[in-house]
Amino acid sequence: MNIFSTIILSLLVTVGWSQEITHLQNLSVPEDYENVYTQLLYENDEASYFLIWIKKGVSMHKHNEHTEGIYVVDGIGLMTVGDQTFEIKKDDFFVIPKATFHALEVTSSIPVKVISVQMPRFNKEDRIFKNE
Repeated sequence: MNIFSTIILSLLVTVGWSQEITHLQNLSVPEDYENVYTQLLYENDEASYFLIWIKKGVSMHKHNEHTEGIYVVDGIGLMTVGDQTFEIKKDDFFVIPKATFHALEVTSSIPVKVISVQMPRFNKEDRIFKNE
């Protein structure tokens, strides 16, 4: 089973237990969002699942209490995780360990769209930008 299937199966099992199904192809983004648009797919005490669209990029930041798994749905970008920078594109999967600085620069003409799974449940106060 490939990584994409594993992620989708994990998402469907989690969502399935909650008796909710989200059809990703039916989700839309407002045309006028500035840079990042986030759609919560599901959350419980253990994890938060998001579909995120990024037009330009995300500044260097970390989460001291979260591990983040990313599956790239669409778009191309340069991702920095710790001291490594690599290209990301459709069907890529990677993990950002907690307390690791990371950033994204979108290099495609279309937004980068990702499924982000954050464990434990996302807490916006745990987003710490490098220059703060």
